[in-house]
Amino acid sequence: MKHVDEFRDPASVLECAREIGAIVTRPWTLMEVCGGQTHAIVKHGLDELLPSQVTLIHGPGCPVCVTDVAILDQAHAIAARPEVVFCTFGDMLRVPGTSTDLYQVKASGGDVRVVYSPLDALDIAAAEPAREVVFFAIGFETTAPANAMSVYLARQRGLKNFSMLVSQVLVPPAIEAIMASPRSRVQGFLAAGHVCAIMGTREYEPIAAKHRVPIVATGFEPLDIMQGVLMCVRQLEAGSHRVENQYARVVREEGNAGAQALMRQVFAVRDANWRGIGIIDASGLGLSAEYRCFDALDRFGTTLASRQDDGVCISGLIMQGLEKPAACPAFGKACTPEMPLGATMVSSEGACAAYYRYRR
Repeated sequence: MKHVDEFRDPASVLECAREIGAIVTRPWTLMEVCGGQTHAIVKHGLDELLPSQVTLIHGPGCPVCVTDVAILDQAHAIAARPEVVFCTFGDMLRVPGTSTDLYQVKASGGDVRVVYSPLDALDIAAAEPAREVVFFAIGFETTAPANAMSVYLARQRGLKNFSMLVSQVLVPPAIEAIMASPRSRVQGFLAAGHVCAIMGTREYEPIAAKHRVPIVATGFEPLDIMQGVLMCVRQLEAGSHRVENQYARVVREEGNAGAQALMRQVFAVRDANWRGIGIIDASGLGLSAEYRCFDALDRFGTTLASRQDDGVCISGLIMQGLEKPAACPAFGKACTPEMPLGATMVSSEGACAAYYRYRR
């Protein structure tokens, strides 16, 4: 359990909090980008250990939360087709679209199957050649290499009955969009360590320089997060705005070159609509021209109009760091994990779900 237990040591976490308190001289607002970091912060009460001058706010770091309603509607329409086996990770089953979710589609007779890897969907396609097998590919850069590999292998194996519904989004353009907003109050970022493990840290350097904000690649254990906050506060107090790497046991500056090469081959960068936020330029991935024949949207010709989240839901403001879940009038009342109004409640990594579970 090395590199796990040592980063969960309460004494080390408290000592780090004391060090932050000793150096802070003015208010600072930091945003953690990843939903996994949000859950760790709320679960362990890390924000409550910090001095009052340091405020943590939550970013759009949950790919389930930011999946566009239109994509969800398309997923539900495809999954309901009788010839389709629709494969997805379990956290997508209860995410609401315009009028339904995958759980209800399955209950109504759709062949919706939970898989643990996109490669499982390939095996299903090989075993059931008479069915159309569709994999729902969502996520940040973290999941993109495995999803790219599944399409690459589908072509290698000649699987004509496999396709992919793609909703991959990219973190740096989202950080850029947050900082470009006149409403932004973020002064430093804790970047998602698992994304940086794939992409490295270099792509954050122009953002840090342009907006004069420190960005620290940070892990997910309590001490990781407190060390990331300490590194951010040190920079802010010194007037610095560099990219630093707290998660050095996993992240390298150059990232994973092999994974990046596969992503460039299979995917192409495109604009993407982030649920609750809007369109962010060059913030998504779609299948490249070479692999476009595996695009489920092209194969099934699905285009559906969709709506925005319920007017009471403020998940968009929460994902931009402008509000916290408790500010929503529906939180814990009209909106619960069993009956969510927005994806930040239904997703296991959503900020609303974290507050509902640990601080309701």
